[in-house]
Amino acid sequence: MASILRKSGLLLTDLAAKSSPRILGSAGQRRHLNVQEHVSYTFLNEAGIPTPKFGVANSAQDAEKIAKGLNTKNLVLKAQVLAGGRGKGTFKNGLKGGVRVVFSPQEARDISGKMIKQLLVTKQTGAAGRICNSVMVAERKFPRREFYFAVMMERAFNGPVLIASSQGGVNIEEVAAENPDAIVYEPIDIKAGLQKAQALAIAKKVGLEDHAEETAKMLLNMYDLFVKKDALLIEINPYAEDAGETYFALDAKMRFDDNAEFRQKDLFAKRDLSQEDSKEVEASKFDLNYIALDGSIGCLVNGAGLAMATMDIIKLHGGDPANFLDVGGGASVKAVKEAFRIITSDPKVHAILVNIFGGIMRCDVIAEGIIQATKELNIKMPIIVRLQGTNVNEAKELIKKSKLRILPKDDLDEAAMLSVHLAQIVHLAREAHLDVSFELPDSYIQ
Repeated sequence: MASILRKSGLLLTDLAAKSSPRILGSAGQRRHLNVQEHVSYTFLNEAGIPTPKFGVANSAQDAEKIAKGLNTKNLVLKAQVLAGGRGKGTFKNGLKGGVRVVFSPQEARDISGKMIKQLLVTKQTGAAGRICNSVMVAERKFPRREFYFAVMMERAFNGPVLIASSQGGVNIEEVAAENPDAIVYEPIDIKAGLQKAQALAIAKKVGLEDHAEETAKMLLNMYDLFVKKDALLIEINPYAEDAGETYFALDAKMRFDDNAEFRQKDLFAKRDLSQEDSKEVEASKFDLNYIALDGSIGCLVNGAGLAMATMDIIKLHGGDPANFLDVGGGASVKAVKEAFRIITSDPKVHAILVNIFGGIMRCDVIAEGIIQATKELNIKMPIIVRLQGTNVNEAKELIKKSKLRILPKDDLDEAAMLSVHLAQIVHLAREAHLDVSFELPDSYIQ
């Protein structure tokens, strides 16, 4: 049991790494809307929260024009890429840093020209990198103190919580791990909203006693924005003070609830699909919950809990899942085929494990989808299928009659172990530049 729990924890870490960082709870498979930094700046300004002056450039010429308009020699160029670690990232053309300080409109033009339409590689993007389609040109600020403020929806508090720290400008995850007492949590009654007394108390707790009224007003505006935009997270890090005791948001991250898309159409029109995994985008069109991972065993499961358990047992046998994919309870044959197309589009996948417990989801629908996908996509890698529940006998009969390379297993442990072993065989063959073919004897399916 300890081994399973340990590997399960590692899997949660993998999943968490694929979404925005959190300091509470655990990451799940749900996708939410994240917006570019310049969009966050605009929302903050509209809410009465000051930021540095800025503009968004889609070309080097735009960057030069914006820099001239800002009328300062202290400028910052920020690659608009939805990934952490931009400052330490490297563009594939060799340019170092996705956040650069420049001192003239000419330099802004030269550097931004090397950023726009280039791939930026950071610790979060992986080796493939992520495209930079625009650059934010902003006036450079010189903060003397930095704070952290966030409002987020959190299950641990059964609603929104205000999080604050006097240690801003750094990774809040590290602060939470190394000095948890430096972080203040203030649960918010979602019906009553954030009260001024709460905001004042938070300001004082993080060392802003002399500016408590101003800080409280900012926090109230921040919470108002959180509610109006159906946000799940609004994070300002850092909220900074300069030498003139002027306060402003230097960086901001926002995440919004996909369930609110029907009433936040203008907001969701700002979704930047170029920043999202193309497979995840395609999966969402068919109501499939998909998250790409780094392993070699593709997974197709119904139900988030069963999907997690399936990936855990793959880990237990020494394998690594290539994805999280939950087809839900009402998937059609077409959706199952699309799920296979998405899984097999990943070149890292060497075997596919299907684990279905049919309640609302009928096993024969899954089987028909698997059969059609195997034929239409000409899938040559091994497919291991474990089906239980509604119409399982009909499903097994369909698979048997198909005479395709589909290996049925009733026991999940055996199915996972077989998928790991077969994935290893395919991996070794590919390393040797060999093709492997799996044929089933007529007597295999009983």
